[in-house]
Amino acid sequence: MTNSKVALVTGAGQGIGRAIALKLAADGFDIAVADLSFQQEKGEGVVREIEALGRKAVFVTADVSSKDEITAAVDTAAEKLGSFDVIVNNAGIAQVKPISEITGEELDKIFRINVNSVVFGIQAAVAKFDELGVKGRIINAASIAAIQGFPILGAYSASKFAVRGITQAAAQELAPKGHTVNAYAPGIVGTGMWDLIDERLSEINGKPRGQNLQENVDSIALGRIEKPEDVAGVVSFFASDNAGYVTGQVLLVDGGMLYN
Repeated sequence: MTNSKVALVTGAGQGIGRAIALKLAADGFDIAVADLSFQQEKGEGVVREIEALGRKAVFVTADVSSKDEITAAVDTAAEKLGSFDVIVNNAGIAQVKPISEITGEELDKIFRINVNSVVFGIQAAVAKFDELGVKGRIINAASIAAIQGFPILGAYSASKFAVRGITQAAAQELAPKGHTVNAYAPGIVGTGMWDLIDERLSEINGKPRGQNLQENVDSIALGRIEKPEDVAGVVSFFASDNAGYVTGQVLLVDGGMLYN
């Protein structure tokens, strides 16, 4: 066994997940970079970035909508890196569509990826924490859409409200074991997800590409679009000793859009 702490980050091949993985590595964690198989090349690139920081890392393939695959990813992380202390249930998708047009298949898909994955990640992490005798940290991806529902993002908002509820319930259930459960709630982050949202909003409301994004950015008190590193800083806090007495919280990291 190693004395180093180990974190697994889902959806870590790019975007917010990559920034989280690199920040936790800089904090001294060894990292399991988890993502879909078609993201393996990007994921292995993140592994190399982490190794350049002097930490150990491994890429693990995981479809987060599959409980078996998340469990296997956690097992692999613990086996190859020597411990298991933190899971960041980061992977997720957006879905931009009016409520009247959402299909059952689309609802099923977004809940499998954004909600079921969080439950499965919690279950797999807790089993490993308990096996290893670790008081672990569970950190989930919420959103400003977990605090306020947004038009044309109804299914996405519903999925993130669900993450918020799961985070609060799990925190209460797992507190007697010493495990903490928290979530981060980003706003308008400059990643591929918001490129997709902007494109779909343009198709729906006819505004030129980029205008919907800019209008949202204009509503941010701090006056700039969010960077993945802004989110990673909050995750770093939740994973640190400084957050040992914090559980069941959903922390907005949105530059001043919502006030909760």
